[in-house]
Amino acid sequence: MTNEERRAAILRMLLESHSPVTGAQLSEIFGVTRQVIVADIAILRARNQPIVATTQGYVILQSAPLTTVRQAVAARHSASAEDLRDELYTIVDNGGTVLDVTVEHPVYGEITGTLRLSSRVEADMFIAKLTQAGAEPLLVLTGGLHLHTIEGKDHGVIAGVLQALAAKGYLADEDTCRSTLSRVENRQ
Repeated sequence: MTNEERRAAILRMLLESHSPVTGAQLSEIFGVTRQVIVADIAILRARNQPIVATTQGYVILQSAPLTTVRQAVAARHSASAEDLRDELYTIVDNGGTVLDVTVEHPVYGEITGTLRLSSRVEADMFIAKLTQAGAEPLLVLTGGLHLHTIEGKDHGVIAGVLQALAAKGYLADEDTCRSTLSRVENRQ
């Protein structure tokens, strides 16, 4: 199999998969090293393929349904696994998907990590990976302040997520939250 044939096969596999595919899985399937897969993914991305590396593996970003609503949320909490887990559970338990996390670094500017977490199981897997890697969440760079892009099926889901986060004290700016909630509720 040539490099181009392998890349085409990787792309087909990602398009047809209903769940993320890890680099290790691709490496095993195609009999190449993980570094070769990383290079293949980089080349496919350079060709404008919407491949995203998530904590669960590679996925192709599909167009969101027209009814999907996205909202940026500024949050603040400690770097403890308990706070992180509770924040993520609060979002997914209220029907939201945590698409990413962004922090503002004084040298690098915005740093964004793709999450795409929509269930407690996925949140637990993410936290387990942090723990196993001995890594800290990005929010440690900003004293706990971070942004999430939250996705929901409609404005009601977003409003429910915001209210639940506010009730637990996770929202960084209550005034912005009230203003956003007012706008969201007026759209319903």
